[in-house]
Amino acid sequence: MGEQLRISGVVPESIVDGRGFRFTIFTQGCPHHCPGCHNPQTHDFSGGKLVDTDWLFQELKKDPLLKGVTFSGGEPFCQPGILARLAQRIHQETKLDVTVYTGWTLEELWGMQDPDIAALLNETDVLIDGRYVEAERDLSLLFRGSRNQRVIDMKASRAAGAPVLLQLDEPSA
Repeated sequence: MGEQLRISGVVPESIVDGRGFRFTIFTQGCPHHCPGCHNPQTHDFSGGKLVDTDWLFQELKKDPLLKGVTFSGGEPFCQPGILARLAQRIHQETKLDVTVYTGWTLEELWGMQDPDIAALLNETDVLIDGRYVEAERDLSLLFRGSRNQRVIDMKASRAAGAPVLLQLDEPSA
């Protein structure tokens, strides 16, 4: 039996939460409360439901069309240890990549110096960071809702010691 993760729900085949078909896990609990948030039902830390990570893993393995798994929210970095272990298992036992959404910036996460946060960042292939800012809303952006949010290549960022943006094919501003 795996660990218990508090989630709001899952979307077994998403095309809006990262590149390719993705199994998206919406974590429950978020401290940011961004005005205009797309998922306000995920803010309450006592809401949602507890699910077993073994069950989640078996569910995501069922779909041969998946390119990856996305941790969204809520705020995934409020449950970093359990998600790091799930992401590590995904990397070890499948060919899927891991995308993580967060309201914090990568620099803020690095600055927290939390070993569980560091472990999740280490297992993250693509990080989409930054709070949703309603005044910067832009529906033409891929995988994010406001212009301040970044899509970060984490392997390149770890090597550079600084955020390296992933190049996306999207309309220019």
